[in-house]
Amino acid sequence: MSTTPAPRPYESYVYAYPHKTAYRPLEDRPALRGLWAGERKDALSLYLHIPFCEVRCGFCNLFTRIGAPDELTTRYLDALDRQATAVRDALADAEAGADTVRFAAAAFGGGTPTYLDADELDRLCDIAEKRMGADLRVVPLSVETSPATATADRLAVLAERGTTRLSIGVQSFIDAEAKAAVRPQRRAEVEAALGRIRDARIPVLNIDLIYGIDGQTEASWRHSLDAALAWRPEELYLYPLYVRPLTGLGRLGAGGDAAWDDQRLRLYRQGRDHLLAQGYEQLSMRMFRRPDIPFEDVGPDDYACQTDGMIGLGCGARSYTSALHYSFDYAVDMREIRALIDTYTVTEDFSRAEVGRRIDGDEARRRHLLQSLLQAEGMAEADYRERFGSGPAEDFPAELARFAALGWLDESAPTGLLRLSPEGLAYSDALGPALFSPAVRASMAAYERK
Repeated sequence: MSTTPAPRPYESYVYAYPHKTAYRPLEDRPALRGLWAGERKDALSLYLHIPFCEVRCGFCNLFTRIGAPDELTTRYLDALDRQATAVRDALADAEAGADTVRFAAAAFGGGTPTYLDADELDRLCDIAEKRMGADLRVVPLSVETSPATATADRLAVLAERGTTRLSIGVQSFIDAEAKAAVRPQRRAEVEAALGRIRDARIPVLNIDLIYGIDGQTEASWRHSLDAALAWRPEELYLYPLYVRPLTGLGRLGAGGDAAWDDQRLRLYRQGRDHLLAQGYEQLSMRMFRRPDIPFEDVGPDDYACQTDGMIGLGCGARSYTSALHYSFDYAVDMREIRALIDTYTVTEDFSRAEVGRRIDGDEARRRHLLQSLLQAEGMAEADYRERFGSGPAEDFPAELARFAALGWLDESAPTGLLRLSPEGLAYSDALGPALFSPAVRASMAAYERK
């Protein structure tokens, strides 16, 4: 048993490293063609960002706006088309030819991609396929939706175009809890949407749930878990509630303390144990999957987020090369987001990177370790050594020693496998930030929120 005092368990959700608040304007505005020259392009991930929602939830700090007046969605898709054309041209090496570009995975996120109507979703798929060359009927395609926008006509388009996974943000099946999270919805609407999704026969259904909502109890959390399980979703994500600056809950003054940490940690363990007892496998702190999903429904597992490149299209998307992560400017405040979307829709030249962060050897090591270690399967030290010529214990002795002292590392893991213990997985949102470099921490701290 560890005697080292544990840090607070919910510092931040690390879904990408470095975070966009560590990005800065790139003074040289490098050309995309040069950035991608020499990069491996045979297992890319493609992400298309749609920054529109019918409402904005109180916990949301994503790059999205409410509504899209004056044919804004049309103008946005026009700009997305222009960007896709420029990016595809940049990917086509003069020496190797365009046929070296291959996508291993695709996703539409936001915002709420299904805010677009059925015809617009069809056009979005055309941009991915005809402009970027991603065969959506071959690569796994994941799409995010909401109860209000998961209509039969939209789902029919997504199913016909090859969507393999649909993720719906439910958060709670209890109306009062949804209201407390500033997410106006009723359970009847949620259940109807889930019925339409199952009718569409998209292979993988993911349901997002949130724990730590004001007034939530073990009994009410179990109620939402069981309501979700009644649909036998192939995947479930369990998210701890965060209250972030400039969000609806943040403006209401909702905040956290040790008691809230204890509540979230207690509910997390309850949810984890319940899903494990129902036969689900835990893939990360947040992600649980049914083990009986056919391989072809999950999709080929040949995209590695630690090493392979990503192409992001849309004003809130990011792209990764081995030496640079880049995007457009980032904001949370609604007025700032509207201005950035308006600027994006009138942009004609998408041939250069505007905002980003350079990735040196140390940052690449941190990213590889962080993104591998936060997965329940852990990291093969041999893969790390093959890539970097050193071992993780050589590069991060203090961090790994601390994790071991806290009981976060699985001492029973096979030799050569670095894997988190159940307690380490529970503290993923403290462990991930502990691997941030001093330079990234300084940039994030200096970021001016907008």
